[in-house]
Amino acid sequence: MGIIIGLVVVAILVIGGIFSYNGLVKRRMQTTEAWSQIDVQLKRRNDLIPNLIETVKGYASYEGKTLESIAELRAQVANAKTPSEAMVASDALSRQVSGIFAVAENYPDLKANASFVKLQDELTNTENKISYSRQLYNTTTANYNVKLETFPSNLIAKIFRFKPSEFLEIPEEEKAVPKVEFNF
Repeated sequence: MGIIIGLVVVAILVIGGIFSYNGLVKRRMQTTEAWSQIDVQLKRRNDLIPNLIETVKGYASYEGKTLESIAELRAQVANAKTPSEAMVASDALSRQVSGIFAVAENYPDLKANASFVKLQDELTNTENKISYSRQLYNTTTANYNVKLETFPSNLIAKIFRFKPSEFLEIPEEEKAVPKVEFNF
C-alpha cells in the first residue's frame, strides 16, 4: 500500500511540474508576443514618418534640425537592442512627431491637405496602438513574473532557469509636462 501511495505522490508531483513548466512557457511566450506587437506598431510608425515629413516639407519652411532629429530618432527605434532602449527612443520620437502636428496649426493649407490629414490620423492611430501595446506588454510581464515567484511554479522556474521580464517604464524626467516652443 505504501508503494502505491508513493507512486501516486510522485505522479502528482510530476504532473504538477509539467503543468507549472508549461504555464511558465506560455506566460513567457505571451510576454514575447506582447513585445512583438509593440515592435509591429513602432515599425508602422517608422514607415509613416517619412511620408509625413515630405508632406510637411512641401508646405512649411520648417526647421531642418527637427526633421533631422526625427530621422535620427527613427533610426534609434529601429536599431534598439532591448525593449527599454526602444521605448526611450520611441517616446522621444513621439514628442518630435507631436511637434510637427503643432507646426501644422500655423499652415492652413497644410492642415487642409488630404495627405497630411490622412497621415496625421494614421500616426495618431498608431500612437494609440503603441500605448495600448505597452499596457498589454506590462500586463503580460506582470503575469509572467508573478508566475515565476509563486509556489509551486517558482521551484520549476529555478530548476529551468526562467528569468523575469522587465517592465517598460518611463524615466522620471519624461513624466514632466513637455514645454513646446517653436522659434520661427
